[in-house]
Amino acid sequence: MRVGEQSTDPIDQILGEVPVPASLTPEDVRLAVRAVVVHAAEEWPAGPKCRNDGAAYPCRLHRWGRRVLAAHGLNERQIDALVRHGNPFVHVPFPFVLTRPTSARPSAPVTQSPRGQAGRVVAPGVRPAIRPGGTGRPVAPPATRPRWPRAS
Repeated sequence: MRVGEQSTDPIDQILGEVPVPASLTPEDVRLAVRAVVVHAAEEWPAGPKCRNDGAAYPCRLHRWGRRVLAAHGLNERQIDALVRHGNPFVHVPFPFVLTRPTSARPSAPVTQSPRGQAGRVVAPGVRPAIRPGGTGRPVAPPATRPRWPRAS
């Protein structure tokens, strides 16, 4: 059975399709990724079945996950790649953007340190750290004694 076809499973006919939320949240996308990966097809002599519950492939959750990911902006090739990848915890960015224009990305400022080291990229809103010492190596934080409770 293909993804878009009507199921002949009696449970599917009674319960119907799982509705796709009107507005998708990051949690919906994470659950959809898990649904399509965990409920992937497994070959059996009688035909493909859901790897998780043994229902006819694609089961209700797999179809729901595909519809949610399609509504999120992924195409069929990308969803199939997620299934082949096999990791139910793979991160799909939210909101999903197919292409990002390069001019829309803000450039990070390049700072000049007092010692003449040019070219350090600093994130916006972060001050560059200037450490004491002329070696250029990171300086360890000052050692402090741990404050353990006294045993009496």
